[in-house]
Amino acid sequence: MHFLLLFFYLLPATATPPLRPGYYSKTCPNAEIIVKDVLKNAMIREPRSGASVMRFQFHDCFVNGCDGSMLLDDTPTMLGEKLSLSNINSLRSYEVVDEIKAALESACPMLVSCADIIVMASRDAVALSGGPTWEVKLGRKDSLTASQEDADNIMPSPRANATTLIDLFAKYDLSVKDLVALSGSHSIGNGRCFSIVFRLYNQSGTGRPDPTIEPKFREKLDKLCPLGGDGNITGDLDFTPLIFDNQYFKDLVNGRGFLNSDETLYSYWETREYVKRYSEDEEEFFRDFVEGMIKMGDLQSGRPGEVRKNCRVANGGQPVHLVVDGVKDRRILSS
Repeated sequence: MHFLLLFFYLLPATATPPLRPGYYSKTCPNAEIIVKDVLKNAMIREPRSGASVMRFQFHDCFVNGCDGSMLLDDTPTMLGEKLSLSNINSLRSYEVVDEIKAALESACPMLVSCADIIVMASRDAVALSGGPTWEVKLGRKDSLTASQEDADNIMPSPRANATTLIDLFAKYDLSVKDLVALSGSHSIGNGRCFSIVFRLYNQSGTGRPDPTIEPKFREKLDKLCPLGGDGNITGDLDFTPLIFDNQYFKDLVNGRGFLNSDETLYSYWETREYVKRYSEDEEEFFRDFVEGMIKMGDLQSGRPGEVRKNCRVANGGQPVHLVVDGVKDRRILSS
């Protein structure tokens, strides 16, 4: 019920001033160039940052719309989303957004929202990794607040099965095709052992591994993620983790999906056909992925917003890191 109430906050983009391509063409004509250039340099320094930044759009837009809420640090009166269960020890490269924002503030002070930076940078991360590019609609405002509880309740677990994912996406008017195509975001990047140890040693409480994992691939994962090992060790989400391509879907067909929420897309009848099609036709995958990203970017809350000067802080206040019994609370972003 709590999730359904949250869903009704998500209104079509037309409920607020409409998003449109070229929104900054007169006020900050170099905005998209600046975003791409800063991100490109960040990816040269740390190739993984592209995948990290690309995923920001998913984690932002699914929680009360694309409003930059996931970038806010905690305050004495607000627990934000950065250390929610779906984000803690998972999302990274926030500093890249900080760098992009600083460059934009230097060129065009208080004009480009952090929410728009996420959407532009997500697009550019895909393109810079060898994937498609597309025209993004812009004009979003930044939220005034964030909610760790909302992020905890909405974002899916790596253990999620296909039916759970289908139901989640449907609440945002995203189709089964959108779900499978957008899951192709895992064409780049890494996942943690913490997210798959249950697949390897206790799938569905059986005390046995997931039978859909290809045996040789399971041996590889067993070595990477031994029972009782470091859950923060990472493995590649597909066999070409720095290249945005359709290898992810080829791996699923061969039983080599890293996450349960990935491999379930091939195991389940309603999603299997799209996985097969994308494994055979990269152009179709690219086309449908772009369509899904644009639809996701249209999710808006309709709530009041602003253009933040600092993406980590609403313009009215500063973040504070709390200490409980000498230790920073799990929900408070580490400095």
